[in-house]
Amino acid sequence: MTSDAPGTTVPDHRGRTGLHLTGRDLDRNPRVRVDDVELLAAGWHVLRATTFRYRGDDGEWVTQTRETYDRGNGATILPYDATRRTVLLTRQFRYPVYVNDHPDGMLVETAAGLLDDDDPVTAIRREAEEETGVRVDDVQHVFDVYMSPGSVTERLHFFAAAYDGSTREGDRGGLIDEGEEIEILEYDIDEALSMIRDGSIQDAKTIMLLQWAVLDGPFARG
Repeated sequence: MTSDAPGTTVPDHRGRTGLHLTGRDLDRNPRVRVDDVELLAAGWHVLRATTFRYRGDDGEWVTQTRETYDRGNGATILPYDATRRTVLLTRQFRYPVYVNDHPDGMLVETAAGLLDDDDPVTAIRREAEEETGVRVDDVQHVFDVYMSPGSVTERLHFFAAAYDGSTREGDRGGLIDEGEEIEILEYDIDEALSMIRDGSIQDAKTIMLLQWAVLDGPFARG
């Protein structure tokens, strides 16, 4: 892709420039030297091909090329009611899983979204209210995870927060102007765990937060 392609020295449809420069100045690892970054696509997110040299354990430098998909970083949250032993999840259509053997593409998952220009806490409070209808002020940071490090740059920030299930209203969430149709689901924690076992829940971030909830979180024994 030429240096004057959209997203390089001229803005793309989102007004971004310099997308071909990301990674060129990396120097945190002396065994890695970035030689070239090619911008392959700048749609809603960014696809790059980076050529770099890597020094192996034998001291030899080997040239490698890797494609990376940059969709920004995100956050996800598990709202829970410790007294009622319930959790709030969502269900919505996800085409990528539908095209890869999921029965209907209607994925059960924790509320989540991209950070955009917000910090993780601000972003997850926004996403929780938009997707589940629950406002959470006190959120607990659980851990941060690179979800698909072989090709996707995203780092996902995991959170949990208590909610009062006795006052919750509504079973639909999401932003209509963004085409979101989200079903809000409330499950007993034991039922949610059984859904992992029978394959009803196949989303990685959701499985991780549910297992955290019973190992170290609000439903941990002892």
